[in-house]
Amino acid sequence: MKLTLGAATPGDAEAVARLRNAASEDLTRRYGRGHWSSATSKRGVLRGMSTTSRVIVARGHDGIIATLRLATKKPWAIDPAYFTAARKCLYLTDMAVDPARQRTGIGRQLLEEAIPVARAWPAEAIRLDAYDADAGAGGFYATCGFREVGRVIYRKVPLIYYERLV
Repeated sequence: MKLTLGAATPGDAEAVARLRNAASEDLTRRYGRGHWSSATSKRGVLRGMSTTSRVIVARGHDGIIATLRLATKKPWAIDPAYFTAARKCLYLTDMAVDPARQRTGIGRQLLEEAIPVARAWPAEAIRLDAYDADAGAGGFYATCGFREVGRVIYRKVPLIYYERLV
């Protein structure tokens, strides 16, 4: 399948919200309710498109099929003490791949697209947290070149911290 990778526009917000909700609903169906079960709105996606974040999408012939967000603001669950010392970091959040297209390499391609975006920002590292549960994607990030740097329990939620130096 031919993919186009690049920045999302405000006109993409509704499609990005639909995709993230489909991925969330799929995880909830397979693993039960959890922190992955929250809904995303078009308004929430638009708030994520700012001067301090970038939403990147993968487009197939039938629209947006994967997305992620890179942000300069540290998410609430990240403890910087676990990570490599770096002056400028980006935080990867809100990654979702169309459930029907998971395990086809699209997520990996999207993560690879994030690397030059981070370098151009400029940032020295991309950091993230993943659920340490069956619904989590930790193994995926590890196979995509992210290094596990710690495991924590944050507000009763087991998390794995990952980073990739860019």
